[in-house]
Amino acid sequence: MRARKLDNFKQWRDEMKRAGKIKSSYPQLKRNGDLAELTGVILGDGHIQKFPRTERLLIFSNANNPGFVKRYALLVEKVFKKKPYVYKQTDQNCVRIGMYEKNIAKRLEIPTGARKQGTFPVPKWIFENKTYVVRYLRGLYEAEGSESHHPPTSTHKFSFANRNESLLENVSQLMQGLGFYLSKDKLRVQISRKAHVERAVRLLQFRKY
Repeated sequence: MRARKLDNFKQWRDEMKRAGKIKSSYPQLKRNGDLAELTGVILGDGHIQKFPRTERLLIFSNANNPGFVKRYALLVEKVFKKKPYVYKQTDQNCVRIGMYEKNIAKRLEIPTGARKQGTFPVPKWIFENKTYVVRYLRGLYEAEGSESHHPPTSTHKFSFANRNESLLENVSQLMQGLGFYLSKDKLRVQISRKAHVERAVRLLQFRKY
């Protein structure tokens, strides 16, 4: 049908658009804290896949973290005004939050496909607003962050791990800009001072659902 340039569903799609069940336009997303956080979590543990007529957004979660699933399913709905689907993969301990829609990548300013080697500068509208910076960082840390404490050895860690050097550099610069002392290597950004760990966790509301 595609090769013959025939659209079997045009009439149905037009009726759904008139009824308001399918969007007829895809305006720029509202730039606010919700979008900043959603951008962070997608960059950390999400994916945008391109199809001939639409795109698919996916956010992945450990099935043992229902708070994460609930928070980011709601955030997707608030940002896109569309309820996402949520399902657990039967053979894995993974939950997918997803939705199909046109122009997802363009409106999020995140490219489709794999991002391991890509470069992702912090969007200017986020970088220039401290509140948005914190929400952006929260999304990244919720996706790829971890907190650990071992009082017997006075060891405290708040880490962000990712294989993308650009994202590691973003997190490093932004956290330092917020006044945190940290270390960085090719795999992670890590805060190790107890007071800084506690302050960072409070500031980002890490794992507070």
